[in-house]
Parts: sequence; structure tokens; C-alpha cells
Amino acid sequence: MNPDFLKYQAQTSPYPLGMEISHAIGSYIYDTNNKKYLDFVAGVSACSLGHQNKRVNDAIKNQLDKYSHVMVYGEYSQNPAVEYCKLLASLLPKPLEKTYLVNSGTEATEGALKLARRVTGRSQFISCYNAYHGNTMGSMSVMGFEERKQIFGPLIQDVDFITFNNESDIQKITTKTAGIILESIQGGAGFIQPENDFLLKVRQHCNEVGALLLIDEIQPGFGRTGKLFGFQNYNIVPDVVILGKGMGGGMPVGAFVASAAHMDLLSDNPKLGHITTFGGHPVIAAACLATLQEITETELMQEALEKEKLFRTLLVHPLIQEIRGKGLMLAAMTQSPEITNSVIFKCQDKGLILFWLLFEGCAIRITPPLTISKEEIQEGCAILLEAMDEVLQEQNKE
Repeated sequence: MNPDFLKYQAQTSPYPLGMEISHAIGSYIYDTNNKKYLDFVAGVSACSLGHQNKRVNDAIKNQLDKYSHVMVYGEYSQNPAVEYCKLLASLLPKPLEKTYLVNSGTEATEGALKLARRVTGRSQFISCYNAYHGNTMGSMSVMGFEERKQIFGPLIQDVDFITFNNESDIQKITTKTAGIILESIQGGAGFIQPENDFLLKVRQHCNEVGALLLIDEIQPGFGRTGKLFGFQNYNIVPDVVILGKGMGGGMPVGAFVASAAHMDLLSDNPKLGHITTFGGHPVIAAACLATLQEITETELMQEALEKEKLFRTLLVHPLIQEIRGKGLMLAAMTQSPEITNSVIFKCQDKGLILFWLLFEGCAIRITPPLTISKEEIQEGCAILLEAMDEVLQEQNKE
């Protein structure tokens, strides 16, 4: 591991993986020793089209030759951002037609929370236990995991929590609630899908009490579940959609989308209700446009469901208790965090990149690029099963 990496760059944990990256292409990452790793994580769902996708790279280079940053968000009409927002509106159900471009998923959450308060004039938010919506102060306030956030308190007040898929908890949404924020599939909690029309029932109750429904698509979005957005699997239309990760083909970006009537409230009383310097950056927007075009003009979304079937067929092992998730947002569940850790580290040694989920220690994250081939899936699953065989043998010796 490069000692300067630890000395000069702030770390997120005491034990970073520390792989020194040389280059990446397609579904593979190469270290500085030219060892090849098959990528089953895709930058934690961010590299939707793999590494060095030609369409995305060409869009970035073409835009760089024209102009980069010229003015803070929302003042100048910049074609890549305009075209991107226009295309996105055409792909979303009404009245989701106006997009605010920002720099990351957590900033998109911040904007969405502010919008809910501005629209309703209310203060309360409802979130879910084990929810993750980002790591800035507002986003952390609606994180349903006290151990990770209590040291940074006090955070935003007037936040209550419910259990995902618990129908009786829906009654906590009242006429005092500005909005409820939900992931269409809970990510950090273990890739938990809605059951028994849970999202639809929340939608109906929000309509009754005048609360906004904010759906976080930062992980499930952009084709990963077989639909462009996860909520489209569950027969609902949110008031606000929160975007990030896979939106930019590996470039840093986020956005929140709402009706024009709602979004326009951020531009007046007060003016500059939400502002950002680099949101809508033309180079990033060009990458987003190319990514969205590639996902929607090809068969990648439909193929995600076929690839899910292949994963489920191949990944049968005594150490795998179940596989959660949908499409290419999958988690192989083991019996313990210790098994999960051992498998992930063994796989990296063997040339396969896997990763963890935030709150569910038994989960092995499997979120490869949408462009991964069936042959690459077979290759990676063989490595994963080999690693699990070794872990099982070690257990039997104890």
C-alpha cells in the first residue's frame, strides 16, 4: 500500500483496502502490478456502463473541447444540462418534469428535504430504520442508524422513524409530516424490497394527509432493477425522486426531480432557495446524457433481469442463505459477518472485487456494471464459489 495514501489522504476507516489502481476498462480494474480484477461492485453501483465506456468518454472529451464551468447553476443555459433534463423528463411519469442538478446523492437528498418543507410548510420528516440517504447533516438526520450518527448530533430535529414494510407504522405519517423519504429498495439495510404493496400504501396515505413522498433512487436507479427507476416496479409516482450514483457513468453527480409547480418554489420567496456552484456542470451533464441514452437505447435494462437469473442459478452454496435484491442490485447473504469478510478478502486475492453493505454485516454486495457479460458473470461466480469452498473447509477443520 502506498504510504502517502495513508499519510496525506483522509480515510473513512482505519483499514482501507488500499489497492493501487493503474487503469480500468470494461468490467475489469488493474492494479499497479498489472493484476486484473473482475469488478462485481462498479464503484458501489456508480459505474453503470463499466469503466472507460466509449460513448461516455467521447461525450466528456467533446464537451471539454467546447467549455467547462462558466457560471453557477441555473443562470446560463448550457446545452448538455438542458438536453439531459429534457430527456429525463420524457422518461419519467407526470408530473415529474423538472430536475435540479447537483454534485452528489447526499446533496440531492438535502435539496429534496428542503423542497418538502418549502412545499408543505411543515417540519416533520419520516424515514426508516436502517435507511441510508447520504452523509451530510440533513441526510444523516434521516439515516435510521443511531450508532453512526449520534456522535455528530444534534442533527435536524423533528424526524421520526418507521420499519420498512411495516404497514401499521404508516399511520405515523400525519398532517404534521412534510415528507416521508424511502429507498425504493433499502440498500444499506440489506437490499430489502418492498412487500405487499408497501410503497403504494404509503403513497395513498401521503395523499390523504398532504405529505410528500420522497423516493431515493440513488442505488436502484438507472436500469439496475430492470426498470429505469426502482419505484417503477411498484406502481407508484413519487412527489420527489432523488438520484445519484449510476446517473453519471462514473462521474460525480446527483439530482432531485419534482413537478414544475413544486420545484419553482425554490426560485422565489426566498430567491436562491437552493443554490450550487458546480451542479449541472457541462462536462458532467454530458456524461449523464450519454449514460442515460446508452441505458435507454439498448437492451441493458431487460438484460439486467436475465443476468439476475444467471447469478441466482450459479450462486448455490451451503454458505449462501439467500440472495436478496432485484436485477443487478443483489446481495448474497451468509450466516455471519465473519464469513462475509473472509469471502470478500479471499475473492480480492483471487481477482474478484466484492464489497460490503453499510448496516447488514452478513451481506456480500454484488452490483456489477450493467454491461457485464454472461461469461464474466460465470467467471466471477466461479471465483466466489471457490472462495466459499475454502471458507467452508476452514470451518470444518476447526
